[in-house]
Amino acid sequence: MVRLTRSRFLRQLTAGFLGLFCALVFAACGSSTTPTGGDATSTGASPAAGGDTLTFAIEPTFAPFEFTDSNGQLTGFDVDLLNAIAEEAGFTVNFQTSQFDGMIPALQAGTIDGAISAMTIKPERARVVDFSRPYYRSGLAIAVQSSNAEITSFDNLSGKRIAAQTGTTGATKAEEAQGDVRLFDNLPLALQELSNGNVDAVVHDAPAILYAIKTGSVQNIKTVGDLLTEEYYGIPLPKGSPNLERVNQGLTAIIENGTYAEIYRKWFGAEPPELPEKAPGIE
Repeated sequence: MVRLTRSRFLRQLTAGFLGLFCALVFAACGSSTTPTGGDATSTGASPAAGGDTLTFAIEPTFAPFEFTDSNGQLTGFDVDLLNAIAEEAGFTVNFQTSQFDGMIPALQAGTIDGAISAMTIKPERARVVDFSRPYYRSGLAIAVQSSNAEITSFDNLSGKRIAAQTGTTGATKAEEAQGDVRLFDNLPLALQELSNGNVDAVVHDAPAILYAIKTGSVQNIKTVGDLLTEEYYGIPLPKGSPNLERVNQGLTAIIENGTYAEIYRKWFGAEPPELPEKAPGIE
């Protein structure tokens, strides 16, 4: 496997992407270092157990869920969602930037109160962290160059160069294709490699791929085939966290009072689907 490091230029590819994308599709993400502060980090408050300020890790390179705008401000669906949850539940949020694959280790170490970064609720993750009720229905998609007529489904990925983001469900799925899997720190890097012809396909969350295509952040790519999975995103917290109930109460409240639907329409231009109280297959 080849792992490429984050480039500052490509990290900023998602900056400034505001607006809607025509979404009916869905996708997934988590696991290994410790989070580091960045431009989007706010007050730097220490983790709290039931306190007024809670620190949540976030990776702001995943539009439209979390990214920095042209003014360097943290924005996106997840940002609006967690702030709305916090308002209902009576706490404030301190966002701390992190690599995606460092979030679960940080939660296990107790150095953060939670994370929000389009993370798929998976049984292996749920064994080491606690998840909120699902807040987004998603799924994985395949992206290829626009001129590619050879790859039309997952079966065509055997022997191909496949890009995915480290620690995500896309990376796990890509391993099943028996190709040359290349791991990247974030989606913009993977998509740029695809656009440049250095890989044959990207396997990643469908909403983020479609948003990149719609906003023109990456040229000359398309999605092919059906969604590979149906997944649900949740908010992970440390095992036994006293804040899980607060987060769930806030999330349930904004679903019931219409705030969730307003936020969903703002970022995806569509009505939200119904969400279960628990992700399928999770005890």
